Amino acid sequence: MSLTKEETAARRAAFQKMSLAGKTEYIFTYFKLPILLGLIALYLVCSAAYRQITKKEVILYTAHINISVGDELEARLTGGFLSTSGADPKRAEIDLSRGLYLSDDPAPEDHEYQYASSLKLMAAINAEQMDVVLMNQEGYDIFSQRGYLLDLSGLLTSDGALYRRLEPHLAVNTVILEDNSIEYTLNQAEQYRAVTEEVVNGLDLSQFPLFQGAGFSEPVYLGVVGNSPRLPAIVQYIAYLAS
Repeated sequence: MSLTKEETAARRAAFQKMSLAGKTEYIFTYFKLPILLGLIALYLVCSAAYRQITKKEVILYTAHINISVGDELEARLTGGFLSTSGADPKRAEIDLSRGLYLSDDPAPEDHEYQYASSLKLMAAINAEQMDVVLMNQEGYDIFSQRGYLLDLSGLLTSDGALYRRLEPHLAVNTVILEDNSIEYTLNQAEQYRAVTEEVVNGLDLSQFPLFQGAGFSEPVYLGVVGNSPRLPAIVQYIAYLAS
């Protein structure tokens, strides 16, 4: 119900005569909900503005599959590259997915771990948020067979000097173009058959200075995800690893 001018004036006069504590109590009693809603709105606006201001641009998405690196090597694989690339560490970052596990024959206790890793990788690849993967031989074989990896001979030939330096370390692996795995699994085919091709889609990093003496018991391979939209940054990253 609206107040008359006289009632409004009387309340204003009464409010002005209140002590500071009385005014505070009055405001809190009658305007508590609007004030609370206003503070929530202010918080949301400030929070969104802060996230936008401090948000870092991801210049490269990377993943480690079936390998574990120490803190020093990880720092070189992330912050070290940022420093040499000239990117501002306050505004740019490398996104690293650690501890992913892939296997064609995981132990029973690792099935859930393998399944979760596969889902995460598939989601990242479909979202074009996976560029470079470092992996052991098993991970490399799986990624290659599934057709996830780019032909490196085509990617690297744009820089002749870099290609000549990396050529002895390039690896060839099998890509499955088509097969009858579903029928074979369902016992609808007596033999497994596949159409395959050999592709230069891996880079053996084992002899590079960054990886020598890092404690790996088997070769570590680099692969480039085929649908990555950040190819120039990938070439720059590979050149950094090989330097």
